[in-house]
Amino acid sequence: MIAIITEGNTPSEAEVFANSDLAKMEKRAKGNKMEFNETKSKAMLISRKRKNENTNIYLNNRRLEVMKEMKYLGIYFDSRLTFDKHIQNTDDNSTKLIHMLGRSAKLQWGLGHKSLKIIYKGALIPLLTYGAPVWDEFVVKQRNLRMLQRIQRMINM
Repeated sequence: MIAIITEGNTPSEAEVFANSDLAKMEKRAKGNKMEFNETKSKAMLISRKRKNENTNIYLNNRRLEVMKEMKYLGIYFDSRLTFDKHIQNTDDNSTKLIHMLGRSAKLQWGLGHKSLKIIYKGALIPLLTYGAPVWDEFVVKQRNLRMLQRIQRMINM
């Protein structure tokens, strides 16, 4: 996956820069006997403005689909950079893992305390903290903060 990041003062200016960069990339790829698959390529405009449906970005003379959210390197980005979907996904996956651990850890049988601690350190902590330097400042939103605190309370039970 290749990410091309362009910046502009207006959405139309960013669109022009993106199309220019993609044209240069296509030319270089053709010189190296490569071709990009436009059906697998997507575009996303990050802006504080509400409507950005009129964005026209082209690859191989075909218009790219404009997405409102996109997963890149395991982190969900959205067009307003709120990271709500990423935090929700982290919450869902952590909850599933905690419930699985809870079913296998009983008083009379099952995994012991040391085993659970190893699984916690090896699986749950990396799951919760993956990409944190990117999205950590968005945890201050009450909804996101409550989700992560709920996971912490579930772990401590």
